[in-house]
Amino acid sequence: MKAKFGLIFIALGLALLLGSLGLFLYNEKLQNDAAKASEELMPQIVDAIKIRQEETEEPEIVAPDEKKMTVIEIDGSDYLGFVGIPAIGIELPVMADWDYEKLKTAPCRYSGSVYTEDLVIMAHNYKKHFGRLSQLVNGDQITFTDMDGKTYRYKVASVEMLPEYAVEEMTSGDFEFTLFTCTYTGESRVAVRCDRISE
Repeated sequence: MKAKFGLIFIALGLALLLGSLGLFLYNEKLQNDAAKASEELMPQIVDAIKIRQEETEEPEIVAPDEKKMTVIEIDGSDYLGFVGIPAIGIELPVMADWDYEKLKTAPCRYSGSVYTEDLVIMAHNYKKHFGRLSQLVNGDQITFTDMDGKTYRYKVASVEMLPEYAVEEMTSGDFEFTLFTCTYTGESRVAVRCDRISE
């Protein structure tokens, strides 16, 4: 009888081990696919910005709270521009709005705008997306380049840990730019709050 239970426990242990390995391999595939997609998109984003700059005439003067960020469609998805974080060696396209499927490709706007100085960008914690946000320190510089080719420069003011469903906290405060991702356990969020650097 003991031998029978022993075999059952061994079989269960092996099943759990195989399940864990399968989940790990699946997550690695998602990360690699996302890194490849972002890498392939970056030249297209840069080209789209150049074309936009060549075609655009003198911009119309509009109040900041009424001005809309330029969105350009590439391969069926809408993009706002790209974010650069030299301290962790990433430069990534940013989609104009978010859903869980889009996050598998690139970071996405969660809310706000550069014009109203409350832009919030989210991404998965993939290694080549926002997986190393928690390594940033106060004073690190971040850039966001919009689809009109204008680059906005920011410096990290704080790195916070927020509860998983802290939606109001994520979008509140006096910070002009926020990046966030979930932790590896998914139980909390890493939020990088930034102030704009005067030109």
